[in-house]
Amino acid sequence: MATYKPVVVQAFPKLGERITQDTVYWRGYKTPVQIKEFGAVNKIDFSPVPPYNYAVTASSRIHIYGRYSQEPIKTFSRFKDAAYCATYRDDGNLLVAGSEEGSIRLFDVSGKAPLRQFNGHTKAVHVVGFLSDKYRIFSGGDDYSSSLWDIPSATEIVSYSEHTDYVRCGCASKVNADVFVTGSYDHTVKLFDARTKSSVLTIEHGQPVESVLLFPSGGLLVSAGGRYVKVWDVLKGGQLLVSLKNHHKTVTCLCLNSSGQRLLSGSLDRHVKIYSTTSYKVVHSFNYATSILSLALSVSTLEIFLGKEDFCVSKPVKRVLRKYDKLLKSFQSSKALDAVLEPPIRLYTPEVTVAVMQELHRRGTLRSALAGRDEKQINLLLTFVARRVIEPRFTPVLVTVADMITDIYQPVVGQSAIVDRQFLRLQEAIGKEIDYQEELLEVLGMMDTLFATFTKKRATYLEENKSNGLTETIEMNINN
Repeated sequence: MATYKPVVVQAFPKLGERITQDTVYWRGYKTPVQIKEFGAVNKIDFSPVPPYNYAVTASSRIHIYGRYSQEPIKTFSRFKDAAYCATYRDDGNLLVAGSEEGSIRLFDVSGKAPLRQFNGHTKAVHVVGFLSDKYRIFSGGDDYSSSLWDIPSATEIVSYSEHTDYVRCGCASKVNADVFVTGSYDHTVKLFDARTKSSVLTIEHGQPVESVLLFPSGGLLVSAGGRYVKVWDVLKGGQLLVSLKNHHKTVTCLCLNSSGQRLLSGSLDRHVKIYSTTSYKVVHSFNYATSILSLALSVSTLEIFLGKEDFCVSKPVKRVLRKYDKLLKSFQSSKALDAVLEPPIRLYTPEVTVAVMQELHRRGTLRSALAGRDEKQINLLLTFVARRVIEPRFTPVLVTVADMITDIYQPVVGQSAIVDRQFLRLQEAIGKEIDYQEELLEVLGMMDTLFATFTKKRATYLEENKSNGLTETIEMNINN
């Protein structure tokens, strides 16, 4: 005997919504945990090594949360004022953070007290990060300067004073240990090389720059500021490739997956947009209750998103059939129909009810499943059909069901007030739908007439112009 195949329930997209692989994938992510901090969160950064804990910088503290417990497992609070931009090193052992008082602190993740403190900025330091060699730190502050620091000696290597406003964002190249980028409220993005005494590239964003990042290859740079997200080609001297304007308020943060296939942007408009970096079109969007100030992706999440081809050896998974599938498998058509007419299914997932009706019709057993029902069951059937028959996605199936019900129970019309009332409701619903269709056809007819009139007038106007032009040309030739 052939293996039973469960009923396929067709998925009906909502009006105006396009279902794509990205939509299905990102819909799988919910908001299971909401953590309350005492101040605005200015940075979230995931550890690059298992178990992928994450550091949250808010107020004067840095909390490290466990990935699974979602509880603080360590707190760094050696700050006199606000802490900023706590960032992990690539090996996950060290954490660096700026502060409102202008100092930079380096922490061992397994310890408590700072390992190093770097002093040199005269105002708040909002930007800190590690160069890819792991032994140097770059920083940017509200004193308009950008600096490079040596970790072993805790000394400043070089300082750049090229920005003319607050330096509020930055990132380091992963392919060149000497290159880092800073963004400023002076509307510019500057690319620095530690081997030179000045910036090697300046890009004009056009608005105060809130976030910058480099693609893994180091050839493309993304900047965010105002309502714009802009992509630049660094190898072509900062040529603008694309300008995205999908947010309604200031874009505050950017995030990129490790392969550069998806770009995420967060904004004060409470939305997170996800772009495909091949077309730079929005493939999905998240909506939140408050403004987005920081955004981060776990390394483990990225691995799942990239869809790496892993091979897994496991035991065969036993397929669990739903109640209506079990009944259909044992050829109990009437009971299968009863199962999908239960309130949780018919009210919240009517597509399942219609799918089973369609399957019964395909098998040729729908008529027998509808027959032999009492007053209460007939009332339930007619209520469902009268309510859903006008929905275009269900109409083809439910018209057939309504026709069979009418044919089967026509002899009992007049014997039950409840059943008679439901038949009248069904007749009224179908009648209204027919009237709507007739009105729509009339409107379409009027529109066709209008369009035809416009087209005729346009053609006449063009013919007159051509005729006038030809006449004028002939007259000029005669005169000459």
